[in-house]
Amino acid sequence: MASKHSAVFKALELVEYLKNVFTRLMQEKKRKQAETDRKRAEVRARLEEASKAKKAKKGFMTPDRKKKLRLLLRKKAAEELKKEQERKAAERRRIIEERCGKPRNVDDANEETVKRVLREYHNRITSLEDQKFDLEYVVKKKDYEVLQRE
Repeated sequence: MASKHSAVFKALELVEYLKNVFTRLMQEKKRKQAETDRKRAEVRARLEEASKAKKAKKGFMTPDRKKKLRLLLRKKAAEELKKEQERKAAERRRIIEERCGKPRNVDDANEETVKRVLREYHNRITSLEDQKFDLEYVVKKKDYEVLQRE
């Protein structure tokens, strides 16, 4: 009977040992499967991220395009600035010509013509000085009135 018991105990120990081995094998298999799943998920995530980045790049400006656009905008701004300066210079010339009259060519003129031109300029200057004096008087008068009210 003792041998029967020892055979049963050995069989039970063997079953317990096999159960432990089987459990370890199943745990190892689950661990490997989990590792494989994790790696697949990482790869999938990287691919999706790359795909999103690729799609996003299509809709936005590339650095090269941005650089070209900046250069184009700078060039256009420089042209606009140059046009504005030319327009202001032309306006300045027009105003000077309007206020002073066209410059007279006296290089080939005789003495009488030069005297006549000088008289015209003198009369014009005198007239402008009179207007200036009148305007200064009006300004002083208004300044005085403002001071009197305070």
